[in-house]
Amino acid sequence: MTTPAQTTSVGTTPVVGPRLRRRWRATGLLAPAAVAVVAVVASPLGFVIAQAAQAGWDQTRRLLGRPLIATLLWHTLSLAAAVTLATAVLGFGAAYLVERTTLPGRRAWTVALALPLAVPEFVRGYSWVSLFRSVHGYWGAVLVMTCSLYPLVFLPVAAALRRGDAAAEEVSRSLGHGRLATLWRVTLPLTRPALAGGVLLVSLYLLGEYGAFAMLRYTTFATAVFTQYKLGFDAASASLLTLVLVALALLLVALEAWAGRRTRVTRHGALARPAPPARLGGWTAPALLALAALVVVSLGVPLYALTYWLIKGSSTTLPSASVLGATLATLGYALGAALVATAAAVPVALYGWRHGTRPARAVERVAYLTRALPGIAVALSVVFFAVRWAQPLYQQPPMLVLGYVLLFFPLALTAVRAALAQVPPGVEEAARSLGTRPLAVLGRITLPLVLPGLGAAVAMVGLTASTELTATLLLRPTGTQTLATQFWVYTSGLAYGAAAPYAALMVALSVPSVLLLTRRNLGRPGENQ
Repeated sequence: MTTPAQTTSVGTTPVVGPRLRRRWRATGLLAPAAVAVVAVVASPLGFVIAQAAQAGWDQTRRLLGRPLIATLLWHTLSLAAAVTLATAVLGFGAAYLVERTTLPGRRAWTVALALPLAVPEFVRGYSWVSLFRSVHGYWGAVLVMTCSLYPLVFLPVAAALRRGDAAAEEVSRSLGHGRLATLWRVTLPLTRPALAGGVLLVSLYLLGEYGAFAMLRYTTFATAVFTQYKLGFDAASASLLTLVLVALALLLVALEAWAGRRTRVTRHGALARPAPPARLGGWTAPALLALAALVVVSLGVPLYALTYWLIKGSSTTLPSASVLGATLATLGYALGAALVATAAAVPVALYGWRHGTRPARAVERVAYLTRALPGIAVALSVVFFAVRWAQPLYQQPPMLVLGYVLLFFPLALTAVRAALAQVPPGVEEAARSLGTRPLAVLGRITLPLVLPGLGAAVAMVGLTASTELTATLLLRPTGTQTLATQFWVYTSGLAYGAAAPYAALMVALSVPSVLLLTRRNLGRPGENQ
C-alpha cells in the first residue's frame, strides 16, 4: 500500500511509483523539442532525397547499373570492414591492457593512446604521403584510417572496463575458466555496448571521409560524391550516390542496435566492484613494445613529418598574419558550433534516456544518420536553405556554424547520452516526488550530474569542427580562411613545407580537447597508476 503520492522510501532514497513516473515523463515539451532538433539535424537527408528524386527512374537505373557503382561499393565496404576490425582489435586490446592489467605507467599510456585523435585524418594522410610516396591506395587507406580512428574504440571500452562490475568475471574464474576464456566469454560481452558504439562511429566516419582518401588516391563513395558535386555539377547523380551512403549508415545503425539488445546487464557506478588487475609477468615487455609501436605509428609519424617540413621544407613559409587570422577563425567557429550542438543534444538525449520507448530510440537513431553524409552534401543543403529562405545569411558566419552543427551533432549526442547513463536511476523522480518543478530538477540536479559529459561533448565537437575541411570550403564567408582550408590550399600545390605550420597548429589546438576527453578515463585517485 503506497501513499497518495505513490512513493515509499528505502533508507533516505524515495522510490517512485509508476503513476508518478508516468506523470513525470509526460510533463513538459521534451518530446516536441527533441523531435524539432532532430528534424533540423536530419534536414540534409531531405535535401538529398529531393535532389535525387529529380534524376528520374531511367537515370537512376543507368547510374546504379554502371560498373563504377559496384567498384565504389566494394572499395567502401572492404575498407570499412578492414578498418573497423583493426580498430576493434587494437582499441579493445589497448583498453584491456590499460584498465585490467598491471601494465606500468597506465595513466601515461591512456593519454598517449588517445592523442592520435588530435591529428586530423587528412593531416595524417599528408604526413604519410609526404614522407613515403608508396603509401597510397587501399592498404595506405587502411593504415592511415586505423591509426586515426582506433581511439574512438579505445576510449569508450576503457571507460566501460573501468566502471564495470567484476562479479561476473570472478564467477567465471571460480568455475575454472582461465583468464583468456573469461576474457572471451564474459569481459568482451560486457563491453559490447561500448565496443559497438565505438565501431559505429568508426564506420560512419569512413563513409563520409574525403580529405584523407583524396590525399591517398583511394576512391570511395564520398570522393565520388565530391567529384559529382564539385567537378561534374551533377547534383542529382551525386545525391543518388549519397543515398547509397545513407542506406549503408542505416544498416550500420541497425547492427549497432541489435548488438545493444543482445548485451548482458552489468552494474556500474558505486555498487560495482572493480576487477583486480591481472599480472602480466613475462608478457610485460611484449605488451609495452606493442603499445609503443602503436603510438609511434599513429602519433610519432605525423609529428615527425610536421617537424621535418617545418625545419627542412624548402617551401616553408610562416606568414604570421595569415596564421593568426586562420587560427582565430578556426577557434571561433569551432567553439560556436560546439556550444550550439551540445545545447541541442540535451533535449534529444534526455528524451531517449527518460522514456526509452521505441519512438524515443528512433528519434535518437535518426540523428546519427547525418554522420554518414559527406560534408559537401551537408554544405549544399545549408546553401540551398540560405538561398531560398535566408538570403541575408548566405556566406555569413551563422551558416558555417550551422553546417558544423549538422555534421557533428551525433558526437555531442553520444557524449551527453553516455553521461546520462551514469546518473543514478530514480534521481529525477525522487526530486519530483518532493515537489520540485521539472525545470528546477533539470537545472539543479540533472545538468550538474552530467556536466562532465557536457564538457566532453563540447570538446568532441570543437575538436572535430576545428579540423573540418569539405563543408568549410563551401560555407566559409568570403575572404575567410581556417587552418584546414589554408592547409588544403598549400597541399593541393604540393607545397608541403608551407602547409606544415597550419597542420601543426591544428594538432596543437586539438590536444587540450583530447586531454579533456581522457581525463575521465584516468580514474579515481590512487588507481590506474
